[in-house]
Amino acid sequence: MESYEKRIKVTKKDLDELNHVNNVRYVQWIQDISKEHWQTVAPDEMKAGILWVVKKHTIDYFSSAVEGDEILVRTFIANTKGAISVRCVEMYHHETNQLLVRSLTEWCLLNALTLKPIRISEAIKSIFVPD
Repeated sequence: MESYEKRIKVTKKDLDELNHVNNVRYVQWIQDISKEHWQTVAPDEMKAGILWVVKKHTIDYFSSAVEGDEILVRTFIANTKGAISVRCVEMYHHETNQLLVRSLTEWCLLNALTLKPIRISEAIKSIFVPD
């Protein structure tokens, strides 16, 4: 699977004191869609015994969204190496297709029992990383 997407409608609770979407809210949406993509696409037997943790977020903010806007959120795996998967999340204003936010997040795969990093398997790569 190359990408995963969903739409979010901006509500009053998403806003900061400037009546724009709060940066903290964007971070939450980045994490939410990342987890949702994993939970939706990975088979249960693949998810057993492992978990993902964030190592690093890099976020570029290009434009603002306001209450009532609909945002298209799209995510995909940019690359993997060892235990690290770099996931891109892009958010677009649904009506204008203007890029609002682009993030790259390094996720580290851990053994759920030992909490030690483990190499991303070929099975995981085959589902999430395009050829």
